[in-house]
Parts: sequence; structure tokens; C-alpha cells
Amino acid sequence: MRVRFHLDEHISFGVTSGLRRRGVDVSRAVEVGLVGVPDEEQLSFATQAGRVLVSQDADFLRLHEAGVPHAGIAYCQQGLLTVSEMLRRLVLVYDLVTAEEMQGRVEYL
Repeated sequence: MRVRFHLDEHISFGVTSGLRRRGVDVSRAVEVGLVGVPDEEQLSFATQAGRVLVSQDADFLRLHEAGVPHAGIAYCQQGLLTVSEMLRRLVLVYDLVTAEEMQGRVEYL
């Protein structure tokens, strides 16, 4: 099965629109009413929806290390990548990794 993404509130809309133009299934925190919610709730939504959470928030790495189950986390340190570079790397994840392979995995962008 193909990876589907859930972008937290800090990921640029440019990433969303670029992924959607390429036919990638993407949800955004702002679109599903999750702006300002605790990280655990954000991760729970993504997990229940079978979506890889895309974030620049290191708190999600701590949740992963604590053993919180998830459908995958794609993490990028804030300010490290341009929008186009983040988009390029997410497309690579989409093209090369299945949803099953992302289960419980962190992919550093």
C-alpha cells in the first residue's frame, strides 16, 4: 500500500500543494481541526488514519523513543531544508517505501 501523509501545522502549504499535484494523499492539521492540539493527539490522529506524520517538532521523536505506536514519522529539523527540498525527499519516501514499511519507523528527511 502507498504511503499517505499527515502534515502538522508547521509544515508549509507549499509542501502540501506540491505533494497533491503529484497525486499523493495528504491531510493537514489545519484541515482536520488539529491546530494547537497536544502532540499525542496529533500522532494519534495520524496513526488511526494510517498516515505518516510529517513534522519538524522533535517532540514526536521523543514519543517514538517512548514506544508510542505510530504509522510512521517523517522528521526534518526546522530550518534545515527548503520547501522544495522537503517536497523532493517526501516524494522519494512516497516512491520507495510502503505504508507497511513505515509502521513504527522514523524517516529523517
